[in-house]
Amino acid sequence: THYRKKLTSSRRHHLKSLILQIAAGWMETERKEAAAAKEAYMAEHCSGPDLSGDQNALMEMCKKLHAAIDRIDEERYDVEAKVQKADKEIEDLKIKVVDIKGVKKPALKKVRMSADSMLAALLGSKHKVTMDLRSNLKQVKKEVKEEPTEAVGDWRKNIEDKADRKKMFETS
Repeated sequence: THYRKKLTSSRRHHLKSLILQIAAGWMETERKEAAAAKEAYMAEHCSGPDLSGDQNALMEMCKKLHAAIDRIDEERYDVEAKVQKADKEIEDLKIKVVDIKGVKKPALKKVRMSADSMLAALLGSKHKVTMDLRSNLKQVKKEVKEEPTEAVGDWRKNIEDKADRKKMFETS
């Protein structure tokens, strides 16, 4: 049998921080290399504009640049539209795959379980809750209410009161 010594937490944290420092250094050099490559590409393919000449020549060059920018923007828009269409198509196909395959649901088994054992399973053994529901119920005695007959009164008087009330709201 091989006896393997466990790492202490301080040693583990020290090693982890060393790995992160090395990775940060690698990322920094990678970023610098990418910037240098971009600079070299731009110097090779995109020479600086020729600013010599009169104002009319410079204005003509600006117009050409604006036309090129507009053309490139249109191309970028078209490419973005194609990408969005392809993404939507991929999403639709994924949905179709799920529809065709179907989602497999496991067969549920019928389990007879009391409320107490259900709570114990959900909450764990730490919490002791009893669910004797019948003991929590209130005892209610049925009372027969007698409605006073005088509340009904004369219906004509009731209508007159409502008419007076309606006039009161209309005048204000």
